[in-house]
Amino acid sequence: MKGLIFNIKRYAIHDGPGIRVTIFMKGCPLDCWWCHNPEGKSSGRVTVGRIDRIGEREFRSEEQVGMEYSPEELVEKAERDRVFMEHSGGGVTFSGGEPLMQPEFLTETLALMQQSGFHTTVDTSGYARKETLKQVMQYTDLFLYDLKHTDPDMHRKYTGVSNDLVISNLDMLLAEGKDVWIRIPVIPGVSADAAHMDNLRVFLESRNNGHIKEINLLPYHKTGSSKYRRFGLDDRMASVSQVSNGHLDDYIERLKPLGIHLKKGG
Repeated sequence: MKGLIFNIKRYAIHDGPGIRVTIFMKGCPLDCWWCHNPEGKSSGRVTVGRIDRIGEREFRSEEQVGMEYSPEELVEKAERDRVFMEHSGGGVTFSGGEPLMQPEFLTETLALMQQSGFHTTVDTSGYARKETLKQVMQYTDLFLYDLKHTDPDMHRKYTGVSNDLVISNLDMLLAEGKDVWIRIPVIPGVSADAAHMDNLRVFLESRNNGHIKEINLLPYHKTGSSKYRRFGLDDRMASVSQVSNGHLDDYIERLKPLGIHLKKGG
């Protein structure tokens, strides 16, 4: 069995779980306006146009996005960085795209990673069949869980899907005693709003059973904009500015009563 991957990187996470090898898997059922990995949305291998500029000159070419790996090949890649992960308390993270879009491959790879002694993390939107999540969670040490918006209409408008499944899957993970980091995209005009943060605090209060280990506020940034230009894609956030530190500080204060570790970025 092979899975489709569009990137593999080694990250050092500050104030977090050490050095991690992050495997970015292809395919995503959401269409978030602020997506910073648009090349990972399609579930198949794709050829995208590429535009590079040097001064006034423009060069157009094509780039293939998507590489096939077997679970064993990914374990072999992780082994190369084992010494860094062991000394820093790190591990392997599966991100995307949405890794739950390739459930059988993900489950097999997670199982092999755990058998090899690696700490395993799945970074997910939570938008997947419950059966898929149950299958994956037995081999997952930590979930990074994106909570795009608690309001169903806002969630549908800016991601293209309802948040009903996202919320029910989060409730299931917490009920099963799985450790979760809640990740909140802070997007101007969408979720960068004091009232939303107050609603979010209320939403999480009733779910705070000791397994929500951390909340990350992820401010909108422009680092993904170059990909939209490079691949000739429509950037729906082109006119949106980044979130200021002052606003993030205010949101942190509003969430502090939860008693959960809070962090800017993640």
